[in-house]
Amino acid sequence: MNLSRAVGYIIRNEQRRTERSQETVQESTIRRRIRNEADNRRRPKRVCIRNDVEEHNCGTMSEQCGFCGVVYWKEEKNTAHKYTKCCHDGKVQLPAFPDAPELLKVLLTENSPDAKNYRQRIRKYNSAFAFASMGAQIKPPRGTGPYCYCLHGQVYHRVSPLYASDQHKESYGQLYIFDSSEATEKRLSNNQNCLQHVFEKLDFMLGKSIPSQSYLQMHRLVQEHPTTSVKMVFLEDKNLDMRRYNAPTLCTEVAAIFVGDNGEPPANRDICVYPVGNTCQSISPLNQCCDTMTYPLLFRRGECSWNTGMEHVEERRTAKRTRVTQLQYYAYRLSQRNGFSILHNSGKLFQQYIVDAYVKTEGSRLHFLRQNQKDLRIELYRGLLDALECRAHNENIRTGKLIILPSSFQGSPRHMQQNYQDAMAMVRKFGKPDLFLTFTCNPSWSEILNSMEGVQRPEDRPDIIVRVFNMKLKELLEDICKHGIFGTVLAYIYVIEFQKRGLPHAHILLTLDSESKIRTKDDIDKFVSAELPDPCTDLRLFQIVTKCMVHGPCGTININSPCMRDGQCCKSFPKQFKDDTEENVNGYPIYRRRATEPVQVGKYSIDNRWVVPYNPWLLKKFNAHINVEVCASVKSVKYLYKYVYKGHDAASVKIQKEGALDHDEILSFVEGRYVSAPEAMWRLNEFNLSHKSHTVVRLAVHLPQQQPIVYQDGQEAQAIERAALRKTTLTSWFELNKNDPSAHNISYSDIPQYYVFDKSTTNWKKR
Repeated sequence: MNLSRAVGYIIRNEQRRTERSQETVQESTIRRRIRNEADNRRRPKRVCIRNDVEEHNCGTMSEQCGFCGVVYWKEEKNTAHKYTKCCHDGKVQLPAFPDAPELLKVLLTENSPDAKNYRQRIRKYNSAFAFASMGAQIKPPRGTGPYCYCLHGQVYHRVSPLYASDQHKESYGQLYIFDSSEATEKRLSNNQNCLQHVFEKLDFMLGKSIPSQSYLQMHRLVQEHPTTSVKMVFLEDKNLDMRRYNAPTLCTEVAAIFVGDNGEPPANRDICVYPVGNTCQSISPLNQCCDTMTYPLLFRRGECSWNTGMEHVEERRTAKRTRVTQLQYYAYRLSQRNGFSILHNSGKLFQQYIVDAYVKTEGSRLHFLRQNQKDLRIELYRGLLDALECRAHNENIRTGKLIILPSSFQGSPRHMQQNYQDAMAMVRKFGKPDLFLTFTCNPSWSEILNSMEGVQRPEDRPDIIVRVFNMKLKELLEDICKHGIFGTVLAYIYVIEFQKRGLPHAHILLTLDSESKIRTKDDIDKFVSAELPDPCTDLRLFQIVTKCMVHGPCGTININSPCMRDGQCCKSFPKQFKDDTEENVNGYPIYRRRATEPVQVGKYSIDNRWVVPYNPWLLKKFNAHINVEVCASVKSVKYLYKYVYKGHDAASVKIQKEGALDHDEILSFVEGRYVSAPEAMWRLNEFNLSHKSHTVVRLAVHLPQQQPIVYQDGQEAQAIERAALRKTTLTSWFELNKNDPSAHNISYSDIPQYYVFDKSTTNWKKR
């Protein structure tokens, strides 16, 4: 755009703003209604009745980032026509992964018995050679389906002393001080199903790494100085100021060995290995050696990982942010580039690495919130503190810590509760939702299968799975909202969840306009089917339905089905046969399921009682499980935000050993979370976990002089003075009604439609 056109564009926009500022509220309402009616006339309606539809395909990863060489799909570009998930538009630049040795390439890509054994037990092989242990509660999915790494609760990284105590067998870094044959024998005793000759080859390869050489050097120094204190420190940052220690006897890029007790003790984030001890030392997730010591089969040379001193590329950095965050580091590392990648070919270990990366990133955010509780103090939490003090008094113990997990943390109970209230505000404005869709990722999509390399399977690449699903979800929403396949959509909400097997799925609620609403059973039958299609007339649809839309089977046919609870199906399958659709029973219709001849699906005989309701057009376009339900209840909104069912989390309040009553929401959140590899990858890609079609403005409601105020301990007086001068949305609305007659007929809840709240001046201004 040239300068004259840009100036003209600015002038026209200014004229429009001036004209609109002079409008009355009634004139503004009429103008918007005319505009919306014109938009609705241009929208095609209910194209999903048509039967002619091709399956959606995103193509191949034919695009390449000009900064870091990442390959991606064209549909992944943002609104600025860029792909920035990899290096954040050139801000992040990291050293390339070293080329994988031939041994690992063979084990990761070939179909020999050794290679299959290695890939099947790669996590055991990695653990056998790891210098540090990773403690976590692993929750594999039920059944015999594809492997999915899923973690529950807290994660610990620990390093043991150089020598094992008499009560314990040697493990982890302690094995590197033995000769190869003895170390292999000890590793094999803990991993019976692994192969001895594979252990021997890996031991020879990893024996040259920096950490293994450091352990061996420390062992030699301990033998040379048996009466002197010796310790080995894996540095938090390679730019460490060594003056805080005595001069090291041996120093590498990541580790330093000290003989003697001079100098300051190691920093909290440094990894310190002592010759003997009864306990393991915890490793800070901020230490650059954490990944190296946990994943030797990924970082075979001992390459450093992220550290707090990493900076953006000088030419691309901004004044506001100059450092590479943990999330940016892992997003860069997990992005796919051309050539063989040991990371992306490591299957189950790759899944573990992804989850560990996200947990470390999330842990840093939670640590920041824990350390900055004084900045989160708000009088709004006073009621919670009063309840804690009351319970402590009744139990005759003192009140301990009050640790808040604020709503600004995505996924927290407060965040989910606020999203639920936003969704209910949309229901009050646009009415109850009309359709409830559940869209689940299909790991057999051609885009996923075509992205697999060699012996890879879809479950080995959670990064590909979430990227393809995100593109498909965007296309689905465009069909629904822009192309109007169900008619005109007034509002929509969606929430992303992850199955026990890790596959992402979206719950979508749609509210249609009055002309598009599905009112009769004939309308229901047009858009929703709960029957097996005729293979003679539509073979393609029949194949998709029998593959993706058949429940179970469960019950007496398969009592081990995951849906079984106390001998009953939690989804109430099989349904009853029904000749005609019955409208609105407890918010949902009972769909037509005629008694037809059963068909053979796998080893089971299936009829219409087992079919999950679907829309034929959507099924043929997306070739996936898409459950479509006609609904007429606000219960579906609660289903999207399940936290509202759980109420207050009593586990947050615990009596500590010191006899104090603590309320720790962060600890409760961490101990209760489940994180699978696809969910971790989704979050590291910064994809939306939920989305609404409309912006919801949260309005303050309070009594006079009782608005919530944010303050730091010891600065209550200054906070009160600021609050007295600063208006809330409510007090500003009162003032608006005094000064602007056109606002007199607008209720408080409707005011954001016509005015915008300027936070800098704390005034309502006409849109």
